[in-house]
This record gives sequence, structure tokens and C-alpha cells, in this order.
Amino acid sequence: MSLPGQLYKLQQLDIELQKNQQVAEEIIRQLNENKALLTAESKLASQKQQLTEWKRNQKNSEWELEDLQERLNQFNNKLYGGMVKNPKELVNLKREAENLKGKISTKEDELLELMSQVEEMEAKVKVSTKELSELKQEWQEKQEALTQRKVETETVLTRLKENRQELAEQISSEALNLYEQIKLTKGQAIAKVEQGRCQGCHITLPTSQWQRAKAGDLVQCNSCNRILYVE
Repeated sequence: MSLPGQLYKLQQLDIELQKNQQVAEEIIRQLNENKALLTAESKLASQKQQLTEWKRNQKNSEWELEDLQERLNQFNNKLYGGMVKNPKELVNLKREAENLKGKISTKEDELLELMSQVEEMEAKVKVSTKELSELKQEWQEKQEALTQRKVETETVLTRLKENRQELAEQISSEALNLYEQIKLTKGQAIAKVEQGRCQGCHITLPTSQWQRAKAGDLVQCNSCNRILYVE
């Protein structure tokens, strides 16, 4: 194989190495990506916290309602138990009882609203718990698949690096240095020649230049400076 042919093969290996390295990096990114899972966990935690707060409010409201009803019972006992005879005191007791009834009605409405909120949030927590469980299952399956892909990609990378090292050892240090320098500025250091044109810059080459490249000499394009390779 000619020197330009060796360098072209080296370039193909470098391209494959780069592609597989990008794949490996993307796999690692996805392995560490659990944003959806964290969001679902945060959502469920927030809902549970809200549910706990509403249940506490409901319990407090129930206690307050019981207290109001107990106080109303005491007033009713005084009103209708025959213990109080004074008309003025009876009027005051009746007024207090009516006031308590209004408070009880308001508290009952408040309690019903809290019970509705608790019931609604319990339903949301149930749905979110199921969604989180499904997400965890999907994430676990994805982790297993990605881990397998990671192993496979690392195996390919190891093989490509070994092949590159083996090929690089067959190429002179001067040619390798030139290849690396052009690669830094051009991205790809080797350009194929097709129908007398450099495929790096698409400029038509002087006949003598591409004939030298065809003969296997190390020739650089006058326009883009890439090393020319003719199959």
C-alpha cells in the first residue's frame, strides 16, 4: 500500500474513532440523565406534602366542629332544659345559639371543601405513584440497554485504537506529523482525487500533480494543502 493510501486508511480509522467516541459520550450522558425521574419524584413528594397538610387541616377542622357542636349542645340544654327562667337571659342564650349555628354551618362547608381537596389529592398521589413506578421501570430497562451499548462501543473503540496504532507504526514520523498538522487546520488531512479534481476543495489539479499522486508520491494540493490520494 502506498504512503498516501496508508494515510487515507488512517484517516478512515480516525473518522470511525471520532464517531464511536461521540456515541460513547452520548451513552454516558444518557446514563447520567434522569431528569424525568427526578421531576416525577419531586412532583410526588410535593403532592404527598400537600396531602399531609390538607389532612391535618381536615382533622383540625373536625375538632373545631366538634367543639362548636358541643358548645351548641350546652346552650340548647340551658335553653330547653328549664334551668333558665329569666327572659332576657333566654334571649341572650338564643342569640348565642344562633351565632353558633352560623359558625357550625360555615365550618361544615369548610370541612366539606377540605374533604374534597383531600380526596382529589389522594387520587393525584395514586396516579403519580403509578407514573413514577412506570418511569423507574423504564429507566432501569434503559440503563441496562445503555450499559450493554456502552460495553459494545468500548470494545469497538479498543479495536479501532489498536488498528490505528498498528497502522501508525508503519508510517514514517515525518508523514504522521504532516498528517496531524493538516488535520488540525482542515479537519481531514487526506483528499481523494476523482476525475482530476481534489475532493477536498473541488479544484481541478494539474495533470502532473495528480499523476504523481497516482504513482503513490506524497503530494499536497496546491489549493487546500491536503495530501492527495488516488485509488
